[in-house]
Amino acid sequence: MGRSQETFGKKDNEKKRAKKKTEKEERKAERQANAKSGAALEEMFAYVDEDGNITSTPPDPTKKRVIKDEDIRISVAKQEDREPEDTVRTGSVTFFNDSKGYGFIKDSVTQESIFVHANGLAGGPISEGDKVSFEVEMGAKGPNAVRVKKASATPPAAV
Repeated sequence: MGRSQETFGKKDNEKKRAKKKTEKEERKAERQANAKSGAALEEMFAYVDEDGNITSTPPDPTKKRVIKDEDIRISVAKQEDREPEDTVRTGSVTFFNDSKGYGFIKDSVTQESIFVHANGLAGGPISEGDKVSFEVEMGAKGPNAVRVKKASATPPAAV
């Protein structure tokens, strides 16, 4: 007679699959038994307290505050509320690599180090230690100095 086609491994795998199936059915039955169907509407409410935390207790009406609609600001501050920024900045070149075409400028006011690329030069080549004037634009990796020019020896007259 021939041998059975089923091996020990196949039987073992079949037992594991059957066990998983029964466990899954048991978990499903348990979830259905513990489900809260038809819970009262009040039990499903959630409230937000004065600190912004979610709670199940309703707010105390004696602590209610009245806020005027005019006092609520949702959008960005209006243009006249902002102080105008000086678009042209000054600084000194702390590092510049001519062969690779990039470097860094240290802002004289904020002491911030700003990246500069050779494509952003407007007034000819620059080198380390030069005093420059520039504008800042946001690039993909942060602020970039653009329209970089060597600063003139005499400051412009005040208007």
